[in-house]
Amino acid sequence: QVQLVESGGGLVQAGGSLRLSCAASGSTFMINEMGWYRQAPGKQRELVASITRGGITNYADSVKGRFTLSRDNAKNTVYLQMISLTPEDTAVYYCSARVIVTTMWGQGTQVTVSS
Repeated sequence: QVQLVESGGGLVQAGGSLRLSCAASGSTFMINEMGWYRQAPGKQRELVASITRGGITNYADSVKGRFTLSRDNAKNTVYLQMISLTPEDTAVYYCSARVIVTTMWGQGTQVTVSS
């Protein structure tokens, strides 16, 4: 079993930056891909970025060039560096870990960008 603990959300002004962290524990050797999703009020959860164990990243078009996802395999932690934030980035951000065919989720962290 895998547990995910997120940190780093908060309130920031438009144009500001935040860094989210997600630490995995438990059977981390079973994790092949980790990432971040977000869900804004009234909208579906959407992929923000993902990274494989080998470091291959994938980003949503809306965040390319502004968000950077990195992974520290030794610490079983992923980091989402977000810059040039806009109010459209406001959402609950969820860390995810793909374990074989199952996706595990963190509890979510709120990111609010004020205009």
